[in-house]
Amino acid sequence: MPDLSPGTTTDEHGRPLDQIRLVGITQYGYHGVLDFERVEGQPFIADVTVHLDTRRAAASDDLTLTLDYGVLASQVAEILSAAPVNLIETVAEQIAAVVLDYVGVGAVDVYLHKPKAPISVPFEDVVIAIRRDRVKLPAARYERPAPAPEAADSSREASTATAVMAAVPAGAHDEAHTAVVPIQHDAMPAAPASPPDRMDVVPDAPVQAVLALGANMGEATATLRQAILDLDSRVDLDVTAVAPLARSAAVGGVEQDDFFNTVLLVNTGLSPRGLLHACQAIELKHGRVRDLRWGPRTLDIDVIKYDNLIAASDDLELPHPRAHERAFVLQPWAQIEPGAHLPGLGGGPVDALAATAPDAEGIRWFALDWLDADDDAYDADEDSSEDDGMDAFGAGAPEIAPPIARTNESADGPGGDAVPGVERR
Repeated sequence: MPDLSPGTTTDEHGRPLDQIRLVGITQYGYHGVLDFERVEGQPFIADVTVHLDTRRAAASDDLTLTLDYGVLASQVAEILSAAPVNLIETVAEQIAAVVLDYVGVGAVDVYLHKPKAPISVPFEDVVIAIRRDRVKLPAARYERPAPAPEAADSSREASTATAVMAAVPAGAHDEAHTAVVPIQHDAMPAAPASPPDRMDVVPDAPVQAVLALGANMGEATATLRQAILDLDSRVDLDVTAVAPLARSAAVGGVEQDDFFNTVLLVNTGLSPRGLLHACQAIELKHGRVRDLRWGPRTLDIDVIKYDNLIAASDDLELPHPRAHERAFVLQPWAQIEPGAHLPGLGGGPVDALAATAPDAEGIRWFALDWLDADDDAYDADEDSSEDDGMDAFGAGAPEIAPPIARTNESADGPGGDAVPGVERR
């Protein structure tokens, strides 16, 4: 089978998409430019690779959240055996168009084989190979012919209409090669209601979530302090603990200033997606833009963990897919929640993950009492080698100072404002 291109198809975030492959869908058809091809027909074979994210369906075990490959296979078969066109290039484009009609599909590869093509020299196969996506769209669509009146009446009477006969040109051989194919998916009986998306389920009682905050533009620490106040001011979210401030080298390969990071424990009555949207609204308030992946930012708030939920959707994955390898998340988290556990693939005890995180050497230092600081000692443009009166650590994986438990019933928060009910460590 020819290779359409090197590499893997990715989503808008640069993550590889999953694949569903249908191999060897075979139908007798009558496509071609020669008269005898239109009369005698020949076999056509389609291999279809669909690129999409299957995690949401897998997490909920819900067929309606993924591609029904049985229905798609029947649609492909119908196109192969439908009224003839001159070029198999056209057939390939029609198949691609049907696949891209499915919500959530990022790209499709179509390999259309014509092994009995009228060629005068010995050969094994003729293959048209195309890739179509949301940018390079298909050039042709399949228009399904309206059924005959009798067929329409019959389909209305049947409780589950499943098939119509593909048209066969007059004069076809008696091995007729008529194909029974399902009617198009938009005319099939309605599927049963799908279970609610777990990302939208509001908990019966508040649950604990872990948020990671980072910034490296402007007055970064002042932005982080205000973001904590903004989060805690919501009636549906209570900040219960704030981690030390960590200064860390940026990851991802983009040259930029060091980041300032912290971690929060919160109790929330929001759904997972509701919590995500609340965090994004605060990011937007502080001037967050998303022009460059891994680039500098005024404020970044990630949902690291929501209760013990393991789930994935187009806009949110829980727990955070890279939390297990980020020291600037794990080390502050370990300080405010000794014995914490990160669920899911790659998870485990947070303190153990913190000790082996690949970016541990990028942690410059920790500041324990950073919420009470009144000066700009932590600005992002300062030399990272300066101590500035903070708890500094040497090169290599830092030995984190033990947590210092402090309730703040009488403590002033950033700018003289208290952060109600927050335990700072």
